[in-house]
Formats: sequence, structure tokens, C-alpha cells
Amino acid sequence: MGKTTFTRREIIKQGSIALTALALPFPLTAFTKYNTMTDNNNFDVIIIGGSYSGLSAAMALGRALRNVLVIDSGLPCNQQTPHSHNFITQDGEKPLVIAEKAKKQVFKYDTVKFINDLAVGGKKTEDGFVITTKNNETFITKKLIFATGVKDIMPQIKGFSECWGISVIHCPYCHGYEVKTEKTGILANGDFAFHYAQLIRNWTKELTIFTNGKSTLTQEQTDKIRKHNIPIIEKEIAYLKHENGNVQQVVFKENSTFDLKAIYSRPAFEQHCKIPELLGCELTEQGYIKVDMFQKTTIANVFACGDNTSPMRSVVNAVATGSLVGAVTNNLMTEEEF
Repeated sequence: MGKTTFTRREIIKQGSIALTALALPFPLTAFTKYNTMTDNNNFDVIIIGGSYSGLSAAMALGRALRNVLVIDSGLPCNQQTPHSHNFITQDGEKPLVIAEKAKKQVFKYDTVKFINDLAVGGKKTEDGFVITTKNNETFITKKLIFATGVKDIMPQIKGFSECWGISVIHCPYCHGYEVKTEKTGILANGDFAFHYAQLIRNWTKELTIFTNGKSTLTQEQTDKIRKHNIPIIEKEIAYLKHENGNVQQVVFKENSTFDLKAIYSRPAFEQHCKIPELLGCELTEQGYIKVDMFQKTTIANVFACGDNTSPMRSVVNAVATGSLVGAVTNNLMTEEEF
């Protein structure tokens, strides 16, 4: 796909539509679940993924009177995270509380329906798309939005997954303030380790890099890291000692230990949902769904938003991109219908 450019007029147009969609004053009704026995299975838009980004898109579309189905399996990637931060009006709130409040607000719009299921298949049709689910339901739609997030691939280190999102963290903007000045580790190697060292030093000077094997840092990177008195430990890790997900020690295979309070790490990931790739959506070199500035994928009438499109993994970014894609999708439909 060639490089896409946008005129100033188009950017202004799409932005104004986004603002308008968020301000439409329509009456609210009761929470609406999809009834497989009585409800029509044909929708204007199907949103796969009902966490922050998907719900944000659903709200914009519900306020635009679109018939929307949200399909969600109930397994958000941050389900273990105790608190959400760096989200104005929600700073310090539990992610589950934010999600439940969002659902109550979104599903008051009676054109938005919800089904607890897992989308497992999708195909293009002459008029749109057909989506099938794990429970053998079939749904038809004109437009598709993937708000499916990513699946983290935990390293083979005992204790890592239990601490992930609690004391083994990925983002200093989300969690760094709570562990500022604490004794902190960076579990990474090569360029990732160097980037983290530069970044995390802003929150704490008590830093140590654990490469979990031979360092792949360049000599220049190593010299710069050591210049800032950041140790680099190449010992292989046996496990993380923790209490209820709060890390206490790194325990090495040769039985020595290292005390600390937090670890930054960026594990590998894969797309949580394979349907976008089955439909032909391109991925970036990093493994994210490729989208333009309006969250459009490389396949017409297919959109994506949230963590599956961006390394900026945060609740606030998910909400922002979801709101944008909801408005952009509705704008496209209004142009087609006029």
C-alpha cells in the first residue's frame, strides 16, 4: 500500500465530525444485551473488543444512532493491573471500575447491543462482512472495528506473569510515579534496555539492567549506561520472588539474589485477534495493525483502534482512538448514504 496523504480540508472535516458526534443530545434507555432469539443479526457496525477503546467507539456510534454490536470475551489485557494512572478524572481508579462505569453509560444507548462471546472468523461479502463466533453465532455488518488489543507473551521466568501489571511494569507514564526513587530493575537487552535506561532514570537513579544472559548492548551504549552508574547484570534469571505480585527479589540460576521493588520490561506480543490478518489487513514491522491517522486499516471499511495499533499502551490512548474511529466510521457512512 502506498503512502497516504491527507489534505488540510480533509483533516479539518474529519476533526469537526468527531467533535459533532460526541455532542449529539439523544435520550438514554436501558442497558441492552443482544438477544440471539429475537434480535436482527444485521448491524451498521460491529465492534470486536469491548474494553476501553471498543466502548469509546460504541458510544460515539450510539450517539449517532447507528445500530452497533459489541462482541467481547471479557478478557482485557490489564485485568491484573490494580490501578490506572495518567488518565484525567480517573487517575488512580481501578481499571475494572472504569470499564464497568463505561459499560453502564454506553449501553444506555438503545441502538448499541452487546454479546459476551469470542469472534473467531470473518469474511468479506459483496455488501460488507460476516463475523462468526465461538458460540456459533453469525452476524452481518457494513463496517468493522477491531478494538481487540494484543496478547503479551510471557518470558519463561517463574513469577513474571504473576507480577505482570503489578510490580513488573511496561510504562513509566502509567506506573512510574508510584515507584519513583525505588530500587528498580530493567529486564531487557540491546536497544530496549538502552531506551529504558535513558527513560526510567528520570524517575529513579536506583537502576540496574538485567539482560538475562549475554548483553547485546553495543559498546557505545554500554559506556553511556555505565557513565550514569547503572550496573549491567548478565546472569541468567531463575525466578522472581514475590508476594501477591509484588516483586521482592530477582533470583539467579547460580543462587545469588538481588533485592528490588519494581521491574520494567516489554515482553513480546502478538495480535489478540487473527481476523484482521485473515481479511488482509497489513501489519507493521513491529506487529501492530497498520492504520492511517483516522484509524483506517489497509482494507476498506475495516478500522482498528487501541493497543492493537500502537505501542502507546494506555487507557487514555485507547479511549481517544476509539472515540476518533467511532466518529470517522459514522462520517464515512453519512457520506455513502447522502
